[in-house]
Amino acid sequence: MQKFFLYNTLTRRVEEFKPLNPPKVKMYACGPTVYDYTHIGHIRTYISIDTLRRALEEFGFKPLHVMNITDVGHLTDDADEGEDKLEKGAKKRKKTVWETAKFFSDYFFYTIDQVNIKKPHIICRATDHIQQMIELIQKLEQKGYIYETDQAVYFSVKKFKEYGKLSKQALSEKKTAVREEVKTDPEKKHPADFALWFKKKGRFANHTMHWDSPWGQGFPGWHIECSAMSMKYLGETIDIHIGGEDHIPVHHENEIAQSEAATGKKFVRYWLHAAHLLVEGQKMSKSLGNFYTIDDIKKRGFQPVSLRLLFLNSHYRQQMNFTFKALESSEKAFKRLKEKIQELLFIIKYLENPNPQKKENKKAKEVFEKFRNHISNDLNLPKALSEFWTMVDMPIDPAKKLETIYKMDRILGLNLDKIKAVDLSDELKALLKKRKDYKKRKEFAKADALRKKLEEKGLKIKDTPQGQILIEK
Repeated sequence: MQKFFLYNTLTRRVEEFKPLNPPKVKMYACGPTVYDYTHIGHIRTYISIDTLRRALEEFGFKPLHVMNITDVGHLTDDADEGEDKLEKGAKKRKKTVWETAKFFSDYFFYTIDQVNIKKPHIICRATDHIQQMIELIQKLEQKGYIYETDQAVYFSVKKFKEYGKLSKQALSEKKTAVREEVKTDPEKKHPADFALWFKKKGRFANHTMHWDSPWGQGFPGWHIECSAMSMKYLGETIDIHIGGEDHIPVHHENEIAQSEAATGKKFVRYWLHAAHLLVEGQKMSKSLGNFYTIDDIKKRGFQPVSLRLLFLNSHYRQQMNFTFKALESSEKAFKRLKEKIQELLFIIKYLENPNPQKKENKKAKEVFEKFRNHISNDLNLPKALSEFWTMVDMPIDPAKKLETIYKMDRILGLNLDKIKAVDLSDELKALLKKRKDYKKRKEFAKADALRKKLEEKGLKIKDTPQGQILIEK
């Protein structure tokens, strides 16, 4: 098995990836909070997660990919202040929280399907795992890591000596929220202490979603959800935890603290984080009018796969600036790629296949190995794509080229194997023969008229050394 390297946020260095029980890989990805539309910033993160899974599979690993759906407990401030995002989203749309969660969950899955993202093997909803969360909180209570106030049950970060090891922030740097609308619990002992369970009283007296617990009716805090669900499906120690970089200082720090405090074991061996997406140089927000969903992309005439190709051109750990000009370039690139695939398919299916050129095929093997090496080096997709385009343009045996392109695409996820050759009907065969005869007799005006006739049928003709090739216009 070829060595595979990943950047571990915990150690701040690129390390050889060695799962606990190879080739099996326990992989947990932070899923969406389903209170609003999935946007292109989310799409970039989930494409990074999808590419990681595809790469692991191609390198001989067998990942078990688990993803949560947060449908309760995520407040508008990550430090457990503000109001529940699901409740807020439901009020805004005048729907129930359950209707809101279902609608935006469905939209999330519709979105990832549009950009060829594989569904996780296990999808777990927070509201289906309340009992596991309660049991984990009880375990922390038995070990003396929690305290209770009139409003909530908190994890005491001072009792976990390694708190801050992921973000590299000292506890003294953690500050409580200062915005006027934020309501801080006066009984909270430290600004960084985080809620494991919110009680159905005070600001949450009318909270729609609530369950019985040893601490009274209420609902779980956001952070406890991921620990409880990952432990249920992947065990107490997992190989990879991946999500957005915005989760490093609070959410993932808290996951480590509560998980390791409860089990006494290392929670995650490799932490991976995808960088933010800017839009036209600014943070995405509805107030700025630069908040785009996959439907916004489609309404502007772009193929969703072109967005995927665009995001593959940047490294997952590097911040990326989205522009529609860049998306236009990606759309043109995918169109060229689609035409090239159709050319290869047409040659293989209908034209005389030239003899393989051993020298060039050897070069193709070298290009493919370079592609794999870039992928194995912390998913260096920009460099891998460079080798991919080299392969696309190499003058080698069409069948060998297509086979290699498909192998590369198993990681890139552009679904190139779904592209079909133009079906050469008897009518089209006759037109091509007639055009060939016209050109042979140098009757170019008549040959050009046939070309235009083919264009009216949505087809483009190309003259190549192998003969006339038809592709979709």
